[in-house]
Amino acid sequence: MPPPSNLPMPSTAKKPAVFSSSTSNMRMSLSGPARGTNPAPPSTNPRQSMMRSQNTNQLLQSTSKLGKTPLKNSARRGSIWGGAAMAAPSSSQSLKDPRNLRDKAFQSKMRQDILLWLQDTEFNITMSVLRDVTVKDFREIFHHLVILIDPSHPFNPVGRFDDDFLMALKALKYPYMNQIDVKWLVSPAAMHSWPTLLGMLHWLVEIAKGRLHYLESGHLTLQDANSVPDEFDEPQQHRALACQFYNDAYGVFLAGSDLPEEQKQALEARYAKKNERVKMDLDEKIARLNAIKAELDKIKGSKAPIVKIRELNESLKDDRRKFLEVVNKFENRKQKLIEQIAEKKADLGIWTKNLEQLRGEQNKLSDVVKTQNLAPEEVIQMNTDHENLSRNLEELKHKTSEVLKTIMSLEVTVARRAAAAEEALDSYTNLLSSLGLFPPLLPPLDHIDLTLELNTAASTTQSLLSGEDIRKLVKPTLSSIAESNRTERASVETERIKLDNDLDQLTMECENIDERIVEMEKKVVGLNEQADDLRDAAQQESLVSSQEAARLERELAQARTNAMANGLGVKSRLQALQFSYREQVEKVNKLRDETVRAIIKNSNDVAVFKEEVSQHLKAIKEYADEN
Repeated sequence: MPPPSNLPMPSTAKKPAVFSSSTSNMRMSLSGPARGTNPAPPSTNPRQSMMRSQNTNQLLQSTSKLGKTPLKNSARRGSIWGGAAMAAPSSSQSLKDPRNLRDKAFQSKMRQDILLWLQDTEFNITMSVLRDVTVKDFREIFHHLVILIDPSHPFNPVGRFDDDFLMALKALKYPYMNQIDVKWLVSPAAMHSWPTLLGMLHWLVEIAKGRLHYLESGHLTLQDANSVPDEFDEPQQHRALACQFYNDAYGVFLAGSDLPEEQKQALEARYAKKNERVKMDLDEKIARLNAIKAELDKIKGSKAPIVKIRELNESLKDDRRKFLEVVNKFENRKQKLIEQIAEKKADLGIWTKNLEQLRGEQNKLSDVVKTQNLAPEEVIQMNTDHENLSRNLEELKHKTSEVLKTIMSLEVTVARRAAAAEEALDSYTNLLSSLGLFPPLLPPLDHIDLTLELNTAASTTQSLLSGEDIRKLVKPTLSSIAESNRTERASVETERIKLDNDLDQLTMECENIDERIVEMEKKVVGLNEQADDLRDAAQQESLVSSQEAARLERELAQARTNAMANGLGVKSRLQALQFSYREQVEKVNKLRDETVRAIIKNSNDVAVFKEEVSQHLKAIKEYADEN
């Protein structure tokens, strides 16, 4: 809650000066002596004392301060009870005390309560003093209890105790004042006076206990600004801050300044501190609201989650189908490679068997040569032949090693080119998958299979690629598909331009419809205003007619009275008044029917207008959904 911008300035009228008629050296007011020649009159409001105590924070004194209040202090400030002492006694003072003050047990209990309370408040007293009290002790006890209730009560140290006694009891509104006689104060311990005075002292003790309990309760009505938390909403807490502001501003006013700017700034800072967390919470909620609005706009601007999920589902199904086709293709390639490996292993076994046979024949021929008996010339010839054959064998081995090197280099080249060809085929296959050209194709190309496979183990170059003929079938087919895609793209672009044109026309139509709706709304507002005017006019005419009918009824009653008084001579006038009354009633009914018909007609026009607007908006929405 923000602090008030223009708080009223405190004045001397809101802080009346305390009046005392018994002493001249006692303070008369917080602001010093009165500015006029005459002192301020005493107040007649008995409740002014408590309000004054709250405003000056006198209720915030501790128990120790209450107990250590001096009994006789000539410099004590003026009491807030002074004005109430001069007030006329109320009707409650004539009440009879319902307590059994003559009962010894009850008196003993009251003495015990008074003794405990006086000792708790650091007043030195014993039970013997209460059993046989003197005038001095009674006066000190009375002063002490009154000071506990009102620390600023103006006791006159040089005046009569009787006057102080009556003034204090009247200010405290003791309900049984009529049962106390001032003459008893001469001997308060007398048998006829002590029970009543003891009951009065016990009542003061109970009032002091209630005041202390109220001070220690921390209730909001204490108006303690220091106990107000940072955040508050109670009206009493607002009043506490206002009370503190008025006190401080009044002090500034007494110092000679009429502008308590420092106090205003402090009050504004206090309310700003109160509203700080609320403002932070408000800023945080506004930021969250903006973030939620942005998220909502983002959600509204994007597709529905179910549409995205369906598109993703279709895409995943398509990818799964393509992945299965690729897996099947590689499975076929794997099967072919396994068959080729099996064939190579069979050929290797055959070659190994032939090698073993050749080695056996070689060993057999060596044994035959060893067992033969050859001539030297034959041996020389055989050695020569052996050397020639050895040389030829070395040359063949050399040529074989060169051929093997050439074959290895060629195999490496073939492997690289095969890998490049396989990569090219994989790219071609991925491109077919991304373009959706995996078989089966759309008619009339459903009989064509654009997929190609590389068979590196083929014996002829024509068998390296398995599939349709590239030059005669695959390439023309791809060219025709590309041409059809270009044509379809051009048609789609043309259709997009046409749809943009239609959308612009629909936008213009919507704007025109909005303008017509605004015009129709203006007409409806005008019709409603006319209906209101008609209704007001009808009501006014009905009121006038009702007044006229009432007047006619009064005249009719008067006529009837006159007719009864004067005889039947005024019967014709009575009939004329009856006719006029009936005409007025018919006129009122007619105006009421016309008003109802006008309201029904206007309501029907509004309903028809809303129905037409709803149909237009529904048609536009359906057209927009379809396109």
